[in-house]
Amino acid sequence: MSRHRAFVPAWLLLLGCAVPGASAQAPRAEPMPKQLEGVEVTERPDSPIPLKLEFTDEDGRAVRLGDYFKRGRPVILTLGYYECPMLCTLVLNGLIETLKTIEWTPGLEYEIVTVTINPAETYRLARLKKENYLTEYGRAGAAMGWHFLTGREENIKALAGAVGFGYKYDERIEQYAHPAVIIVTTPEGHVSRYLYGIKYEPKTLRLALVEASEGKIGSTVDQVILYCYHYDAAAGRYAPAAMKLMRIGGVATLVTVAGLLAYLWIGRSGRRAPPAGGSQS
Repeated sequence: MSRHRAFVPAWLLLLGCAVPGASAQAPRAEPMPKQLEGVEVTERPDSPIPLKLEFTDEDGRAVRLGDYFKRGRPVILTLGYYECPMLCTLVLNGLIETLKTIEWTPGLEYEIVTVTINPAETYRLARLKKENYLTEYGRAGAAMGWHFLTGREENIKALAGAVGFGYKYDERIEQYAHPAVIIVTTPEGHVSRYLYGIKYEPKTLRLALVEASEGKIGSTVDQVILYCYHYDAAAGRYAPAAMKLMRIGGVATLVTVAGLLAYLWIGRSGRRAPPAGGSQS
């Protein structure tokens, strides 16, 4: 089922404007301006991404989205545009800051696909942006796993529509209004999680990748943590799941009690055993 996510106020997205500390998930405080109607995210959990769509990568090569979804790795999908004056930069900068705290590297454990929503932007600009962001990221080997794409308008719209990413071009100011969100998908190309805003908690992003990979990445500890936490859509993060924690606590208590009883029983049995080779009168 699709879910709509509102932004407050939506007109702050115009020109990539952002208010420090404002949540992209809070209810709207005022009516959305008519020219920004449709600039929102319509969540489509488990929706398939059209992997046959064709784009151009940062080196000018024709590629298909499916080229990045056949490696057994979850994918972080970001949509924006390379000449965005503020919001896109904030989103990618926030993503980079979080990725720096995670030991996993794009191209090894997961992929990142960044797609422009502006069909007029060229692969040369995409390559320049990739170089800039990789320099900021500073992680060796990341170039093989972070892809910057450009494409035709019909393909961009098809991708945005499939993941519920609403955006609009304002001819008066010649810029795009769009939401601040990154989308975590499964290796097979299905939407898994939407993470909103311009800052992402490391634990939230890490667990989103573990969840999307269906356990193919992450340690045993990650699996246990994911089991104990559920995704709180209202808060935009993973929160403790009370029933799961109670079950685990109950099992741990039973194991502890059983171990203690076994220890006492073995000790008592040892004290009752007759001494070997006793003398006879």
